[in-house]
Amino acid sequence: MAACIKLRKLEHILEMIDDFGYPKINLEQYSTPSHIAAQALYSIQTKFGDMQGKDVLDLGCGPGILSIGAALLGAKHVLGVDIDSNALEIFECNCEGIELDNISSLEADVLKLPENLPKHSFDTVILNPPFGTKQNNGIDVAFLKVATEMSRGAIYSMHKTTTRQYIKKKGKEWKVPGLVLAQLRFNLPKIYHFHRAESKDIAVDLWRFEVPKQD
Repeated sequence: MAACIKLRKLEHILEMIDDFGYPKINLEQYSTPSHIAAQALYSIQTKFGDMQGKDVLDLGCGPGILSIGAALLGAKHVLGVDIDSNALEIFECNCEGIELDNISSLEADVLKLPENLPKHSFDTVILNPPFGTKQNNGIDVAFLKVATEMSRGAIYSMHKTTTRQYIKKKGKEWKVPGLVLAQLRFNLPKIYHFHRAESKDIAVDLWRFEVPKQD
């Protein structure tokens, strides 16, 4: 399936997007690398047609790299949701800089979203959730559960490769069959005081889940 923008141009634009100004430890704010975001979103469109003309939801959007990428790939409308007002200010500035009119943001707790928006009201849900620390264990799975309640089509989510079997088990439990599309390498820079190494590579799976049609 064709994309309305070339991969190289998509990646070039995403490289220019402003990042978190002051990432918050408690929210596990890490950026999605621009080349990974571009290649993942481009594949989602060209292999499955789940971007162009679709209503897209980005859970935990941060400064908006996935949302903006989806909008550039021709989404009908993209809604980015995040609990952090500072991140959403950067999100909105990024959108203004690229002059996108098919994208908006919402300040909200992702975990409470099904209480505030109609369920299954988005064709495609995308998310790079917090991976979960000792103080925030299971948050990525909680984000994914919300995605299953908001999507009426497909979900694309990123999770640490070490959790692959558990994520597969949860997909079966929720009756949303999942498939690992790719294994990615995230190079996380030293941005928090507790980081010892200058950077760290983490293996991350890109999943696709298919939501059954709703009655």
